[in-house]
Amino acid sequence: MTDPTPPSALREWRELFGKRTVWLACAGVAVVVAMVGPFDTDEVMNLPTRFAYWGVVVPISYAIGAFAGMVVAPMFSARMPRPVTTALAAVLAGILIFVFIALLNAAVFGLRVDLSALPQRLLLFIAIAGVISFLIDLLPSSGTASPSAKRAPPLLDRLPLEKRGPLRALSSEDHYTRIRTAKGEELVLIRLADAIREAAPEPGLQVHRSHWVALSAVTAARRDGDRAILTLEGDTEIPVSRANVAAVREAGLLPR
Repeated sequence: MTDPTPPSALREWRELFGKRTVWLACAGVAVVVAMVGPFDTDEVMNLPTRFAYWGVVVPISYAIGAFAGMVVAPMFSARMPRPVTTALAAVLAGILIFVFIALLNAAVFGLRVDLSALPQRLLLFIAIAGVISFLIDLLPSSGTASPSAKRAPPLLDRLPLEKRGPLRALSSEDHYTRIRTAKGEELVLIRLADAIREAAPEPGLQVHRSHWVALSAVTAARRDGDRAILTLEGDTEIPVSRANVAAVREAGLLPR
């Protein structure tokens, strides 16, 4: 039985910055903004200093924004629409990036934040982070992403490496949840409701107060009086409560 803190956001963040395209994009943006000199940097810095400054600010700001999105999305994606979670991530990213740049400017250049302009500057950073976040959020809908690029459920990060695989079912056992995957099963200290939220984006259905199944794992279904039984890959059988038979039928797992 294990209950590791799920490191999905940190893992995604490391994978993101392991891509050469991300570093090339950050370098390109840094060069452009160094030449343009926004936020009065063209007045207080010469060109070499601006290159060094934006060479640090751009990748770190992107890292902060990306991490903020990776943290917020799993926390709220099951309860809020995607545009709302994107907006929340943008607010968090804007605030964190503003604080980072303010501290950097104070430490390196001795510049302090003009308190009279603080609200406007903070809103500007949030707005910039919001625009970037929404543009990035639109990318998956372009249809260019392959099915294999689908985000893995954060729940899998609670499992040992050798048991991480496609989800099959979740079953509540007292204060624990038995997580079944194509590579094995593990009893984890987590409530079933929380485990179901962390199973996103895997399509599934709670078929019983104690059971959730991944739709792709169901290989057979049969009626059992006014209830039903689902058979999963590996021949595991999961009961369907009377109240959930209609939902199972609507999902196409039982004949109408």
